[in-house]
Amino acid sequence: MDKEVAEALPGASLSSNGDGADRHVETGVVDSATGCALHYRLYRPAIARTEDLVILGHGFLRSQERMVDLAQALADEGIPTATLDFCNARFWDGRHIRNGLDMIRVADALDAKQVVYAGFSAGGLAALVAGRNDPRTLGVVALDLVDAGRLGEGMAAGLDRPLIGLVGDPSPCNAQNNGLAVFSATDRAAVERVTGAEHCDFESPTDWLCRLVCARDASEETSPRRDIITAATDAVASLIEPPSEAQHAGRWAGG
Repeated sequence: MDKEVAEALPGASLSSNGDGADRHVETGVVDSATGCALHYRLYRPAIARTEDLVILGHGFLRSQERMVDLAQALADEGIPTATLDFCNARFWDGRHIRNGLDMIRVADALDAKQVVYAGFSAGGLAALVAGRNDPRTLGVVALDLVDAGRLGEGMAAGLDRPLIGLVGDPSPCNAQNNGLAVFSATDRAAVERVTGAEHCDFESPTDWLCRLVCARDASEETSPRRDIITAATDAVASLIEPPSEAQHAGRWAGG
């Protein structure tokens, strides 16, 4: 990373890609309004196709480590992407509104001009909060979104940007697909069901804890995780570029 980037992102550092891809990963810290530290990573493409930024949120009590594969896939498509660790969530309180505002705070720290907010599970709910409250929002992409207290329904009803959802099979871990009511709350939503997908398939890499709690019936070898990453990347691309120009945006054309 050159000196100018380091000065623009206090606390940033260059880390190894590990997979041979031509991208840079910078790390930084910004304070939440509550005072806790929001650690983030910026996956910066070597050749960017856009100046727009994706802010990507993880699931309830998970971490940005669980969103690495999607962040890398987006960066490899030339789309700058930032992940973060939510620092306000507690076991007894997801603090989804605060998490959404913290996503905006990271976008501010990175001087974003236009943003796609995206996230998995509770991170999808936080992304919707962020998208509803940030005028720079191009759209929201939610992966197996889980609502809480109908917060998502209210946010979606007031959203004037496209909302794209990927959903798996109903299970206790996605509150029996309660996120579907969120998408029904707006006429700007497009939803695609990933048949056979369980909740853990929407984070990557997942771990033993998610598999234990969400009790995957099928083997990891049959997981549609790579298909989900491809679909999510296509969804983000459709929001960043007009459908006629995006490489894979046809399936999401029209919102």
